[in-house]
Amino acid sequence: MKADAHPQQDDRLRALRSYGILDTPREEEFDEMVRLAAAICDAPIAVINLIDEDRQWFKAEVGLGTRETPIDTSICSHVILGEDFVEIHDTLADPRMADNPLCLAAEAPLRFYAGALLKTEDGLPIGTLCVLDHAPRSLTDIQRDTIKVLARQIMRQIDLRFALQQQVVLQNEVDHRVKNSLAMVSGLLRLQTRKLTDPEAKAALTATQTRVNAIAALHQAMYQTSAVDSVDLSIFAKTIGESLKATAPVQVDVVFDFTAIKVPSEMASGIAMIVNEFAANSFQHAFPGNRAGRIEVRGDITDDGMLVVEARDDGVGTGDCPDGGVPPVSGEFSSGLGMKIIESSAASLGGTVESSVTEDGARMRLTVPLER
Repeated sequence: MKADAHPQQDDRLRALRSYGILDTPREEEFDEMVRLAAAICDAPIAVINLIDEDRQWFKAEVGLGTRETPIDTSICSHVILGEDFVEIHDTLADPRMADNPLCLAAEAPLRFYAGALLKTEDGLPIGTLCVLDHAPRSLTDIQRDTIKVLARQIMRQIDLRFALQQQVVLQNEVDHRVKNSLAMVSGLLRLQTRKLTDPEAKAALTATQTRVNAIAALHQAMYQTSAVDSVDLSIFAKTIGESLKATAPVQVDVVFDFTAIKVPSEMASGIAMIVNEFAANSFQHAFPGNRAGRIEVRGDITDDGMLVVEARDDGVGTGDCPDGGVPPVSGEFSSGLGMKIIESSAASLGGTVESSVTEDGARMRLTVPLER
């Protein structure tokens, strides 16, 4: 006979579908659970069974060779209406199963069933972990306890997957809002800059817009690695480099070359901020009049365990000054807001920074201890 609908069927189905697990590929974590259940219970069939509206779908199974069957022949659809653990010693002796074609089959009938509910935190049953056999029998106490424990572990896995999915959704939403906000600020600065006639005010707003664009590039790079506590600096630096290329003047090449080393995300973020400030200053001041050039950023480890990041550009430097002094635009690097941001970021990392502007361009050397 077909099972009645669960008293909270709508809520139960809503909870099941919210997990996003139906019709997903097989996964080794769940396959291991059913193999273990079958082995410990000496059963030919073991299933992680999720009860949908008109079908039962198997996240993992051994001994069946199919991923779903109709709800009309489902033993588990009866089980989710009752206790947390159900053992049916002989299915043909149970009125609910007496006319079930799977139990009456001439070959390999399902004559024994034991299953534990998979329940949400709100107590709604979404399915079972069950074992089946072709002859009436009983489980031992250890086998019963194993099924119950495995069912709880399976549900924890499902809940964990759901939590991670929710985190990704939230993270994507935050990322979307941040990018939109930064784009709006950059657009407003660009519009305001066009209205200005004062060269100094115009230069100040242009510099601010460059920093906003650099922060947007940094956000994108950090977002791509925010799920981990440590970052491979060579991979992360490549991502930062690609982001900076997108904001660089078309005639300026950007080259990044970092050694492969894992560093805390906080350190990677600080280094990225420092490098962004150096590059933003170079974009703004080092290559006037569509002057072509190059920015190089390299990172390596010293023998005494220090991370050294060296950045340089081949911009105007002091070369265009007849008296060999620092041009006003290049002087921004050594005394302006950008340098203050660099020094503050370096101090937060427990590091030091040295900078200079020569006739060959601007230079910066950041030294950070890898162990603090």
